[in-house]
Amino acid sequence: MQLNNNVTEFILLGLTQDPVRKKIVFATFLMFYLGTLLGNFLIIVTVKTSRALGSPMYFFLFHLSLSDACFSTCITPRMIADALLKNATISFSECMIQFFTSHFFVCLEIFILVLMAVDHYVAICKPLHYTTIMSHRVCGVLMSLAWLGSCVHSSAQIFLVLGLPFCGPNVIDHYFCDLQPLLKLACADTYVTNFLLVSNSGAICTVSFVMLVLSYAVILQSLRKHSAEGRKKALSTCISHIIVVILFFGPCIFICTRPATTFSMDKMIAVFYTLATPLINPLIYTLRNAEVKNPM
Repeated sequence: MQLNNNVTEFILLGLTQDPVRKKIVFATFLMFYLGTLLGNFLIIVTVKTSRALGSPMYFFLFHLSLSDACFSTCITPRMIADALLKNATISFSECMIQFFTSHFFVCLEIFILVLMAVDHYVAICKPLHYTTIMSHRVCGVLMSLAWLGSCVHSSAQIFLVLGLPFCGPNVIDHYFCDLQPLLKLACADTYVTNFLLVSNSGAICTVSFVMLVLSYAVILQSLRKHSAEGRKKALSTCISHIIVVILFFGPCIFICTRPATTFSMDKMIAVFYTLATPLINPLIYTLRNAEVKNPM
């Protein structure tokens, strides 16, 4: 519930205020965004249209690419457009929508990466029961729970933020409505709210990352029992996933698990997980994977 709020819009300072650098930001991130859309939509269309890619792994990859494209879209187009403006503003309502959607798709991506690790674990450690455990029905239920869980997470986040009073300062030193810059503008003590927000995001990031590390430790241990050819094929799939996990969780844990404070490097780290990761993911999953590359 929104309380004592006199702020109707926020001013976004973006990555830079220098006019020349703004043009560089516009050109660079426009190319990044178009590359992100192209790469992820190629995977989406390929998985949907190719009969050879009907396994659970590609079902989850389809949803990961969809999540990447949506996550980038809820932030990047606004950032690109703002780079052309002298003073970029965003309405309070639009800011809250951006906050909600960014948290939703980050959380969804985390859950999908966990489900992909579960799929790898079952495929490598329980191969005889794989088709039974990871049936289409089970995968559909798991994916539905991931979407539902992301909605619950982002709803809790937005509920806490809307409970804060914004009655004076309205300058956000960022290129989108992120958690810590918003908390700095609240006209109240945000210790409890920040603790709840960080506990929510931090717990999801940290617990999921620990689960992923443990699952891949078990997978790598079990690969010792496989043949050389089996090990090579399994490692090729797992390494792609491990690279994506490291690239995504590193910045997320840094941003989501710390107390209410901001650092000068925050914008660059945010650029990495909001723009670079959705662009890199399709390259990682296609360049190392002939099963996706050939139908493409």
